Parts: sequence; structure tokens; C-alpha cells
Amino acid sequence: MERYVVGIGDALWDCLPEGRKIGGAPANFAYYMMQLGFDSLAVSAVGDDPLGTEIRETFDRIGLKHILEVSEYPTGTVTVDVDENGIPSYDIKENVAYDHLTYTPCLAETACRCNVACFGSMTQRHPASRKTIRRFLEEMPQTEDTYKVFDINLRQDFYDKEIISESLRLCNVLKINDEELVVVKNMFGYEGESDEQACRKLMAEWGLKFVILTCGVNGSYVFTENEKSFMDTPKVEVADTVGAGDSFISAFMAAILKGETVREAHALAVNVSAYVCTQYGAMVALPDDVCGAGVSRTRDSRDDRS
Repeated sequence: MERYVVGIGDALWDCLPEGRKIGGAPANFAYYMMQLGFDSLAVSAVGDDPLGTEIRETFDRIGLKHILEVSEYPTGTVTVDVDENGIPSYDIKENVAYDHLTYTPCLAETACRCNVACFGSMTQRHPASRKTIRRFLEEMPQTEDTYKVFDINLRQDFYDKEIISESLRLCNVLKINDEELVVVKNMFGYEGESDEQACRKLMAEWGLKFVILTCGVNGSYVFTENEKSFMDTPKVEVADTVGAGDSFISAFMAAILKGETVREAHALAVNVSAYVCTQYGAMVALPDDVCGAGVSRTRDSRDDRS
């Protein structure tokens, strides 16, 4: 049976200083996994409006398969301001299409054929999408090679302890950055713990296979039950860091699925995310020399995006 890699959650427009670009962490994940050789699906909801139509047409043009429910609510948008170091801040519109994602028979069939799903906290801010995402994860196959990736993506006040706890219960891979880890430490009473101690406590308490901690210019870590990998962040000319974390977790999971070691997967993730930082926007076409020798590509979409 054909298996899917799915990014489920928000597909939206990032309104950047240089113009409007498609984003949303789960959609970004699906796009990068597609480029790295996997049969990927972006699952979200868009409005019955020109912005929603443009998202569907763009996904079709770049070859990204999708299940985009058409909603009575407007397509999601985010105003992104980028500081002089390329670090973004976000103003995220509420009560938009992806807040009202429903669990359809098509989604149920997709869940049964999905061996990797990536989800975050932001789309769970509304009960409707939260219920849909949780049901999708619960109905995925329960096998050794099934990965449920919680890319935590804490934004504004769109999360609470219940959302984080339930997401940790459902996932087996956690991707978190150093600023988010401070919030989670305070949330779970780990304030006195080092970053590594906190990551290992999360791994033990929630039965996680991988905890991936990114620390911006200070490098990144991958923790497993028996391993610890640290890598420096390459020095590059940063355009912006929007989508860098999404490309990182995509490249890491792609390499793991291809049978690479944790260290090899970590190296690919670092290189891919560094390249994404040199480009504007969250969905960046990857050149062949960035994708890594161990990870094949199914298509070349570099010239398909505007």
C-alpha cells in the first residue's frame, strides 16, 4: 500500500516585507519532504476566496499534493516583520479557515495510509481543528516506522498546557527551539534543569524517539535514548529565518526514513536549513547540492515557484 508523508494544520500567506509568500509550518514540511523524495500531502483548509484559490493553484503548480478543504472562513494570513538579523515576529489572524478543519472520509483514508505526520500547536488553538488533528494522529498505523512529529511552534498565546501535554502524548518526535524550551520548562516544572536534562525528561516522560533542539546561531542538538548529536550552525548570509525550522525537521526525517544515521540526518538538516536561511520566504526550492547524496529527489521544482 502506498504510504504518505503528511503535514496537517495551517496553510496560509506569510505577508513579508518583500511581499506575500505561501507558508504554514505543516505545509512547509510537506513541501520539503516532497523535494527530498517522498509522496507528501499538505492537509489544511482555505477560504472560498482569491487567497485560497491562489494557494491551491500554487500547490498544483509546484507539484505538491494536497487536501485543502474549502471553508466559509477566510484564508489564513500572517503579517511577518523581520529584524536586522533576519529573525521574524508574527501577527497571526484568528478565526480563519484552518481553524475549522473537519475530519472527512478522505482524511480518514489518508490517516490509515500515513506513516509520517507533522503537526504543531497553532492550528490546535480552535477546538474544531484540534479535534480533527488528534483523530488523524490516533488513526494512523501503529507501527515501528510510524512517526508523529510535533513541531511545537509556540505562537502568541495560541497554546496552553493541555494542548502541549496532549500533543506530547500523541507524538513520538519533538522539534523545539531554545526559546520554546524555556516556556515548556516553566510549564512542566523543569526550571532548574539544563536544556539537555529537560529534553531527556520530556523524552522519558512521553516516550519520544527523538527530541530535536534548535538554538539559532548557537547550533542544534538531536537527542535519542542512547545518543546525543550537536552541530554548529553554519555561517551564512541570512535573508530571513522564516521556514528554517520546518526545513530542518523535514530534512532530518527524510534522512531517517532513508536509513541514515542520526548524525547523518542531523548534518543534512543543518545544511538544508542553512540554505533556506539564505532565501526569502518559508517555501524555498532546494538545489541538488543541498539535498544530500543519501536522499534522492523525485522531481525538480526549482523553476516552478514565482
